[in-house]
Amino acid sequence: MRVTFPEVLAVVGPTASGKSDLAVELALALNGEAVNADSMQLYRGMDIGTAKLTLEERRGVPHHLLDVWDVTETASVAEYQRLSDRAIAEIRGRGRVPILVGGSGLYVRAALDELEFPGTDPAVRARLEEELAAVGPGALHRRLRERDPRAAAAILPSNGRRIVRALEVIEITGRPFTATLPEHRYRRRAVQIGLRVPRPELDERIALRVERMWAAGLVEEVRRLERRGLREGRTAGRALGYAQVLRYLAGEWTEEQAKQETIRATRRFARRQESWFRRDPRVHWLPYDAPDLVERALALARA
Repeated sequence: MRVTFPEVLAVVGPTASGKSDLAVELALALNGEAVNADSMQLYRGMDIGTAKLTLEERRGVPHHLLDVWDVTETASVAEYQRLSDRAIAEIRGRGRVPILVGGSGLYVRAALDELEFPGTDPAVRARLEEELAAVGPGALHRRLRERDPRAAAAILPSNGRRIVRALEVIEITGRPFTATLPEHRYRRRAVQIGLRVPRPELDERIALRVERMWAAGLVEEVRRLERRGLREGRTAGRALGYAQVLRYLAGEWTEEQAKQETIRATRRFARRQESWFRRDPRVHWLPYDAPDLVERALALARA
């Protein structure tokens, strides 16, 4: 009996759930290559704070869409869609299986689904960005919560760039930002595997991960990137861990405050990730610590 594989196999779920390791195991078993779908791992030099796998941890598996953007560049989901389309096509052209891996929900959908992004209006964008600079992201997030509660629930109150984009789309289209996302509909044959972690365990794993990042030199990494323009980066400068360390380096917080705030913010972000992926009925959920996790994931890929 001939076994067929999906055009793309995706490993999704909250941060610190073990997605990257599972993707490597699947790639080794399926003659596959990994395609990053973590928006912050696209940035060069942001290694420790994004838990980017080292070359040794990749175990010879090619990884694509890592280290693509400079920290001064603003992230673009539309640009990511173009890059991921090309990477997936090239991997399939080599007769190998693309394995999408990451927890940035919109990026995953951009790679897998029929998703078109509304245009931008420079005047509206400029006005909203001026307002963001004047009053801060909190006030704009409250407005977004009034106009599109689902979008507000999915966007961190500190993520001014995404809040501005959501409000811009609402103003341009006259519809909620979430209404611009179509029903879950693949544009290529795909299988999504989600890793499920009980919340108390996930909270503990996040705290342990942040402690390890600090021990591995996150503060020094941020210092280096600050000299390359991290603080001015609209996207990279607001990344979890990086934003908190920047506040420590500016003298606003102690180092311990920065660490604890990173843990708290990451836990909140993980809950948003869980909510996002739970809304997608196509995700096959597996317990992250199942002794036969790889075998169960392979069975789904081969179904």
